[in-house]
Amino acid sequence: MRHFLEFEKPIAELEGKIEELRRATDAGGIDVAEEVGKLRDKAEALLRQTYAKLTPWQKALVARHPERPKAADYIRGLIEEWTPLAGDRAFADDAAVLAGLGRFRGRAVAVLGTEKGRDTESRVKHNFGMARPEGYRKAKRIMELAGRFGLPIISFVDTAGAFPGIEAEARGQAEAIARSIEAGLDAPVPFVATIIGEGGSGGAIALAAADRVLMLEHAIYSVISPEGCASILWRDAANAPQAAEALRLTAEDLRKLALIDAIIPEPLGGAHRDHAMILAAVSRQVWDCLEPLMALDGATLRARRREKFLEMGRTGVV
Repeated sequence: MRHFLEFEKPIAELEGKIEELRRATDAGGIDVAEEVGKLRDKAEALLRQTYAKLTPWQKALVARHPERPKAADYIRGLIEEWTPLAGDRAFADDAAVLAGLGRFRGRAVAVLGTEKGRDTESRVKHNFGMARPEGYRKAKRIMELAGRFGLPIISFVDTAGAFPGIEAEARGQAEAIARSIEAGLDAPVPFVATIIGEGGSGGAIALAAADRVLMLEHAIYSVISPEGCASILWRDAANAPQAAEALRLTAEDLRKLALIDAIIPEPLGGAHRDHAMILAAVSRQVWDCLEPLMALDGATLRARRREKFLEMGRTGVV
């Protein structure tokens, strides 16, 4: 059964009626094809109208949709001969960060992803996509490995942020994130990152200090979550919709600010409604970015990447 968000209630009611009519047809042989067709057209029109004017807060809800494809879905769907690699060679493995080697459209690549999990068991296993220091140190290890063997890097980012627990701070969370960002900026190979859901704070940029940063149409990317921002500014997480507006965390805002390079359109109603379509779209866009980068040498890639991120502070756009 499809999960509907709060603002999708009118759409849910129409789709519920369509399902009831279908069941009635199956049970009694009544032909209601014409009525179903009218309702389907009405539901699609309402869906199109609703998603054409989503607020930043509503986009945040879509970015977190439980049925939205996760990093593991993109790896499973786009990467052949996937070989996962585990551990940071210092403390432990972190299931919140997926890492490994494989082939993307026939080209050997290194792959990173923050994985939230889909059900209760997998969410707990992956710590809801919130990595600990060992996760970022694993990412750094894989990026350095990619540089050593000349493998392009692809990452899929979907995290509310780094794990904020005391034990993570005790093990050097800030330093681990900084080292991961440093490894991304210093990699002598092409690097393409895609924000597939939430891109939260340093926990996201640790896997997205890339030559090209792509973002799904209804993804979000921000220094802090709307709830976290509201709790700090208004002492009340209920002000999250207002915070989302102020944070300018949507793909459209970030493209205007030149903080991302391209927006990948999603299927009508969000990526969760058609996994195959969004995987194909991401595959095309990532390859279109990756292919020209593979013609550049390591020194040029590093210099351009450095300049790209330095330029973000010089635009003066507010």
